Amino acid sequence: MSNRGRRYEEPKLNIKKVIAVVVAIIVLIMFVFLIKGILTKEEKSGNKIVSISYFAAFKDNKWGVINSEGNVVIDPSYQEMIIVPNSKNDVFLCTYDVNYETGEYKTKVLNNKNEEIFKDYEKIEAIQNSDENNNLWYEDNVLKVKKGEKYGLINLSGKELLKSEYTSINALKGIKNAIIIEKDGKFGIVDNEGKTILDPIYLEVTNLGKDNKSGYIVKNENGKYGIVDYSKTQILEAKYDGVERIYNNELYVVIEGGKQKIVNKAGEDVLTEGFDEIKKILKNQDLGVIYKANEKYGVMTLSGDVTLEANFDNLEEGKMGALIATKDSKVGIVDISGSEKVPYQYNSIVYNEAADIYIAEDENINSNIMDSTYNIKLTGILIELNTEKGFIKLKQGDLYKYYNFKFEEKDDKDILINNTLFLSKKDGKYGLLNEKGDVVVDYIYDDATEQNVYGFVGVKKDGKWGCIDNKGNMVIEPTYNLDNYLIVDFIGRWHFGQDINMKYYNQL
Repeated sequence: MSNRGRRYEEPKLNIKKVIAVVVAIIVLIMFVFLIKGILTKEEKSGNKIVSISYFAAFKDNKWGVINSEGNVVIDPSYQEMIIVPNSKNDVFLCTYDVNYETGEYKTKVLNNKNEEIFKDYEKIEAIQNSDENNNLWYEDNVLKVKKGEKYGLINLSGKELLKSEYTSINALKGIKNAIIIEKDGKFGIVDNEGKTILDPIYLEVTNLGKDNKSGYIVKNENGKYGIVDYSKTQILEAKYDGVERIYNNELYVVIEGGKQKIVNKAGEDVLTEGFDEIKKILKNQDLGVIYKANEKYGVMTLSGDVTLEANFDNLEEGKMGALIATKDSKVGIVDISGSEKVPYQYNSIVYNEAADIYIAEDENINSNIMDSTYNIKLTGILIELNTEKGFIKLKQGDLYKYYNFKFEEKDDKDILINNTLFLSKKDGKYGLLNEKGDVVVDYIYDDATEQNVYGFVGVKKDGKWGCIDNKGNMVIEPTYNLDNYLIVDFIGRWHFGQDINMKYYNQL
């Protein structure tokens, strides 16, 4: 949420009085216009102040755009989905005149006044990316543009970041703020501001780690692989048949002669035998690596001594010195010597390093939340773990509860600090309270969502869903069956789409 002062109206001046104080008035007018300019893109939501956001909208098999108040910004009239690269910016990418046989199409960009902008390019497209789970996003503040047969980059204000002189421009899959450029058959990397990270001199470029600062695996003209870091420094000489995305503290897993081995930054061999595959170099290198032999996993030191025999169906690293182990399709936790710390009774266990907790889920999707010493602190259905705001949200019975990372229960008002309405349950029914605890919406609903960031609450009655606004007014009576929807989330009369990866709203 963004903050602003009160809205000022331009003063009406009495000319006879202005002459004596003209300088002061000019300064005041400048200040007023400055404040009004800052506020133009913001509106109030109840007692809270939120920035307007924009979303693709689907109605009657056509696409348009709505804002976060549920108002139509671009009338749903397009055959193809309108792309909103950044929900905070009124930059909407429209595709039209599509020839599905030839693959040809046209593009244009509209603002929130339905005016065409950025007209100097033949094509303008968002740069789409996705993670390993196929969750889609668009690079926030950059667009790919085409002039002639070449591509360049502009930002969402229309400023040119890269001249249109590249054969292709695409996202580096799974990595934010890293864009692959191609020129003369060679590849490099730029960031979202058009800054060159790697010059386009490589036959191939991919990521080493999970972010744009971890470095890059590159392939040279001789077909050999090495590693170059974010500052273009050669970390590992390009002399290997392959480089794996497995590394830790200047140790790297490479492929030579069809077999993996671990080398250091100088290219010296560290571990070359005793395994079929290296899965991970442990955070504490003194503990060694997770290796695979005969389709099972174990642990060996960097000197090749086996400390944990390869008897496990899978091993993942937990907190330093702990291993999340799988046997016979059940998951538990062992220490580096194989001593059992958590029984093999879960469907999955995940260690969250930022929160320093383990989340162990059973076959009924109930989760035990454990501290780093494996004590069960909380139990319920995990709804959200927010490391940025430092809370855990669980469904316990019919109630949603919040806890901090010390496992202390927190009032929802302490967590949802921008909300104007809060869920409450009484006699098996849900209602809504204001910040003072007064009942705003009576206890008549079978289920309800918490107020979303745009101020709307979904309510369910007799198997059907409707929507209430931030003041407790009914927007849509409970009318709609949402059993086939993974997420219940309203913006006015619009509901989040069935395909959650597409991130659009449709009118029910």
